[in-house]
Amino acid sequence: MGTVPANSIADLRDLARARLPRALFDYIDRGSYDERTWARNRDDLRALTLRQRVLVDVSRLSLATTVLGEPWSMPVGIAPTGLTGLFWRDGEIAAARAARAAGVPFCLSTMSICSLEDVRGSVDGPFWFQLYLMRDRGFTDALIARARAAGCPALVLTLDLPMQALRRRDAKNGLAVPPRLDLQTLAQMLSHPRWLLGTLRGRRRTFGNLASFFPEQGAATLAEWSNAQLDSTLSWKDIAWVRERWPGKLILKGILDADDASAACAHGVDALIVSNHGGRQLDGTTSTIAALPAIVDAVANRCEVLLDGGITCGQDVLKALALGARAVFLGKAYLYGLAAAGEPGVALALALIRAELGISMALCGERDVRHVGRQVLAS
Repeated sequence: MGTVPANSIADLRDLARARLPRALFDYIDRGSYDERTWARNRDDLRALTLRQRVLVDVSRLSLATTVLGEPWSMPVGIAPTGLTGLFWRDGEIAAARAARAAGVPFCLSTMSICSLEDVRGSVDGPFWFQLYLMRDRGFTDALIARARAAGCPALVLTLDLPMQALRRRDAKNGLAVPPRLDLQTLAQMLSHPRWLLGTLRGRRRTFGNLASFFPEQGAATLAEWSNAQLDSTLSWKDIAWVRERWPGKLILKGILDADDASAACAHGVDALIVSNHGGRQLDGTTSTIAALPAIVDAVANRCEVLLDGGITCGQDVLKALALGARAVFLGKAYLYGLAAAGEPGVALALALIRAELGISMALCGERDVRHVGRQVLAS
């Protein structure tokens, strides 16, 4: 594919909206219930003001950092997102390759279309894996073992989905995996022939990590089974259960409260991801950027603090670093690029974020991303 006609994440969003059926675009783009948390993630980042500085030699900029002892070319990773392989043929593989080329980590979702083994066999290098603790602990145990066999260096345990919130747009659009072949979904598919032909050429069109297990189950769809597997009995003792089985880095995703952050540190985790599931779970709660400072204070350097939610430009990255995040993860921003143009689209999304971060640092008088702090924010 040639040059992607975009010079912002907003441009990639427009291209993604044009190419995808409405149900899939809304799945990427929006949040739960009245979408107040979704809006706060964006609005609270925009409300922070950067402090412009002048007459500082910024001819040599460094965006490189280390996270959990590993070098990253910039403090940005690709977040775990479900259904990614439906937005572009073999989308998880395309995104992992783009991340690898950019020198940043890719995290594969439990609810991916390509399986752990698909991605490992197609990508030259390790990647992270995100885990949901299912009611069926035998399946969860097997999934952890598969992540170990794939050489994943980090396990990201998502905590904020003991039950699924209502995503009204998904319900109205009839989103299902595999897609339901009713008149509404057929009309959406046929009206987007480029997307449809690409998807049909993909190796899978359902949840790859669940497929080997699902034939033993009696649910009508994989999505039905996975929703029934969400475990509302989860407690801190389950962190110890995972730690017994996982020798690598353990990261908790979905922390939004300082008390929970302190409890996580007491359980010996390596990092936290301050996250509200992209505004797709508890509606009306705080934004991640607003929750970040108290969590950083509560952690007090006992583990590393990462963040996702609303990050769509380099200035957002800079603001998160200023308030104490070690690095951030992109969800929507990279998915727009993927849905627009596949691997080149993800590469472009990362390049746009990188360029914006570097220029914004320079205009704030900062030369090294590792030294960014509150000094870059106007009081």
